[in-house]
Amino acid sequence: MKALLVIDFINEIVDEKGKLSGKGYVLFIRENSTFEKLNEAITKFRMANLPIIFVCLAFKADYSDQPKSSPVFGKAHEFGILSEGTWSTEVHASVDKKDSDTVITKNRVSAFHNTGLTKLLHDKGVTDVYICAVATDLAGEAAARSAHDYDFKVTVIADACAAANSVDHQKSLAFLPKIATVINVADLHL
Repeated sequence: MKALLVIDFINEIVDEKGKLSGKGYVLFIRENSTFEKLNEAITKFRMANLPIIFVCLAFKADYSDQPKSSPVFGKAHEFGILSEGTWSTEVHASVDKKDSDTVITKNRVSAFHNTGLTKLLHDKGVTDVYICAVATDLAGEAAARSAHDYDFKVTVIADACAAANSVDHQKSLAFLPKIATVINVADLHL
């Protein structure tokens, strides 16, 4: 069975009011129609009656699970962002998320790190994981590596992923074929 992982399309990263969006994500998404491509992938999975799992970065309100030494997450508590249950960590309104969709919270780059995602996928009989993520070179690549190491067949939907800039996106896409199949949403046939 196939499942779609939609990773980190949260307000703090992909909304123009988000503090992390200034790194280039909003512009990249706008210029590359990423929301449209992502929603097209989601629609294809819905039509095929296949699981869609949203994985969202969030830390506990007291930031006790935040890796303070991390170059990417270390200052979240100082900026008061990425706190679980806040606007910051909600899936962006432009993404076709339904209340019935499964949502998993992560507190590291990889969607598989201490989240229970591997067990959830195995319990559902999933063998093939499809990934749409922001950032391609961080959460997307980390999920692909982890999924590969947990023996899932991995496919990254390139045009439904986003990065801070095209260079980061393309570098990641150049690496990913070593561990995953890389396609565009137009080539997604379920």
